[in-house]
Parts: sequence; C-alpha cells; structure tokens
Amino acid sequence: MTTTLLLHKPYGMLSQFRPEPGSPWGTLAELIDQPGVYAAGRLDADSEGLLVLTDEGRLQARLTDPARGHWRRYLVQVEGVITAAALDNLRQGVIVQGRCTLPARARAVADPALAERDPPIRHRLQVPTDWLELELREGRNRQVRRMTAAVGLPTLRLLRTAIDLMDGGPPLDLVGLAPGAWRAVSPLEQQRLAALLRPGRP
Repeated sequence: MTTTLLLHKPYGMLSQFRPEPGSPWGTLAELIDQPGVYAAGRLDADSEGLLVLTDEGRLQARLTDPARGHWRRYLVQVEGVITAAALDNLRQGVIVQGRCTLPARARAVADPALAERDPPIRHRLQVPTDWLELELREGRNRQVRRMTAAVGLPTLRLLRTAIDLMDGGPPLDLVGLAPGAWRAVSPLEQQRLAALLRPGRP
C-alpha cells in the first residue's frame, strides 16, 4: 500500500530527512515519523508550504517530471510595489541564469494575513511590501526568488500553497495544515495520484 503525505513545511527545514554537515537548517525527520517516504520535489529551507511525500518512486518522478508541467501556486511577499509591467514580465517569462522562464500566471493579491513566520520577516520602515500570487510549471533552482528579483521585486517570504495534478480535479493544497503539520492523503486523493501512473496517461 502506497503511503503519500501532504506536509506544510515550515521555514528553516530542508526538504530531506538527513542533515547536511555544517548546515544550520533542520530536517523533515523532526516532523515526520513515517518510514520510507521522501519529498516529491523540494522547497528551499527558507521557503514554506506544501510538500508531497511518498514511498512510491514512480509517483515522485511523475510529479517532478518537467515534461508534465504540473502547475505550482505560490504566495510571495515582495519588497516594493507590484506594477502592471512587472506582472506582464512575469507572465511572459524573464531571463533567469541565462534562460527565459516559461510563461507563468501572476497577479497581485491582498495581504493574506498569514501567521507570523518564525523568525519574522525583517521589515524596512521606508520600503513598502506587496503580495503576489505566482503559478509556475517548472521548478528551477530558487526560481521564484530569481524571477521576482528580475522584475525589481526581491522576495521576502515564499509559501507554496497548491500543486495541480492536471486531472481536472482540485489541486492538492494546504487547507487545514498549520506550519509543521502533515496528513495522509484522502482515499480520493490517493485514487487520483494512482491514476497519474496508469499506462498511457498523458
């Protein structure tokens, strides 16, 4: 029986179970005691939000395959004021490490009133901040941070809120999960994930 979990990864945790020598970051072993599961994809230690963990290697590969293009949704607090031009640039693609990013979905959103991060975001009194919802179909190294920096909006806080299974159903999301909390996927979610692995599935 496949084990698949949804975790709200908090700030300061690596997306792995083994510590890195000399690293100040914690690991998932401090939160999860289910043997044999590993993250399908990753979030940087200084990012927060949804991680899918599974003991099914084929599912890990399916969810992280760039050719499949699963949309991933992020809430991003940025330093500065979001402009229409910045949103257009993010949607069309920006140059990151010498290559243009794929077209994205981007919109300005109201402050989502998230729980305070530990440690809290460092604010500069004379510099405004805004919130952005960004959806990507690729997962290059520190891509969200590099994209917002490319349009003059440095990222202050980054939270992945959802992963779309691209099957017509609702995305997997963080609803009901506080930072550090996890749950097993529901029977329906498990069925949908299993369906991704059927032969001939696009």
